[in-house]
Amino acid sequence: MHLASTVAAASLLAANAHAWSPSPTNGTDKLAQEGLANLEAYHKSLNSSSSCNLGNAAVRREWLTLSDEEKIAYISAVKCLMSKPSISGDAIPGAKSRYDDFVGVHINQTLSIHATGNFLSWHRYFTWTYEHALREECGYEGYQPYINWGKYAHDIVGSPLFDGSETSIGGDGEFIPHQGFGIPSNDAPEFVIPPGNGSGCVTTGPFRNMTVRLGPVTPSLYNLTANPRADGLGLNPRCLRRDLSNIGARRGSTEDISYELISNRTDIISFQNRMQGDFPNKYFGVHAGGHFWVGGDPGGDLYASPGDPYFFLHHAQIDRTWWIWQNQDPKNRQNAIGGTNTIFNFPPSANTTLEDLIDIGVNAPAIKIGSAMSTLKNQFCYTYA
Repeated sequence: MHLASTVAAASLLAANAHAWSPSPTNGTDKLAQEGLANLEAYHKSLNSSSSCNLGNAAVRREWLTLSDEEKIAYISAVKCLMSKPSISGDAIPGAKSRYDDFVGVHINQTLSIHATGNFLSWHRYFTWTYEHALREECGYEGYQPYINWGKYAHDIVGSPLFDGSETSIGGDGEFIPHQGFGIPSNDAPEFVIPPGNGSGCVTTGPFRNMTVRLGPVTPSLYNLTANPRADGLGLNPRCLRRDLSNIGARRGSTEDISYELISNRTDIISFQNRMQGDFPNKYFGVHAGGHFWVGGDPGGDLYASPGDPYFFLHHAQIDRTWWIWQNQDPKNRQNAIGGTNTIFNFPPSANTTLEDLIDIGVNAPAIKIGSAMSTLKNQFCYTYA
């Protein structure tokens, strides 16, 4: 289908969809604007020799602000990455595409990049490298879009993000009666999200024919075919499955939750811990809350979640939220770091430092965490609109 006819079909489907409008995000948007002004003043005060500045930095934009053509261009680049051969070799034996290379490295490092001192910086570099691959390997001319959670959280199921049109990130899964999702996993649930109206294969939208190959490791669905390897890195082809959850979104992703996170946490430890959730006390946090918008397989799997293309829209917003928080006081927060190198410090490990390396396998060279603390320095040169 040509681009023009694809856009026309998408517009017709959107016009016939039931009325939906985004919820206001005035609070966090104001914090973002104030933070941008703070960042500009701080960057100027450094008298940096960096060639990157707010005048020439790339700008990542919210999904709803993209035109139909821009959405289709992004989706086409993602599908292009899925069509290119893997370069992982024996490190990720089940990987068959460049997209799989990103999923595999996340699986391989999950226990050292979540509830850790490098969670934010690792995922910043990971998402930037994915964006770079879309641009350099697939000719994408835009930048990684994000989803401002609060705009959708009242009704993700009815939103254009998941309406199954060609300008969506795909629809819900087919309905299969099922149990709810355990958080953080079905094997060790602290609480359960009730089942939605999906859980089967995604049959609408641009990823309806997508093949998921890696995982599961900690599945949120029952009765999945196990991976042939215990580490989840073997070849296990299957469809993309989802179970969209308005309940999960409302519990973890509203504008009030984001505003409270940014406004009330002045140190990095409390900020990142609040962001990632307090499961024993039944608090989702925006990180887990956002992942369980889609749940399913592999979106609901802590290890294999990048296997759902929605992941990168969600993690761009994770990065934006950190960016807004940093910019409230860039002098004191830009290099703020805390935590250890293992998930919830289990087993006990050393404190994370700016000298520690971020390693994302074959996807890009390793860099020091200190090189990923600013979006305007080193290899980075981007901001958020």
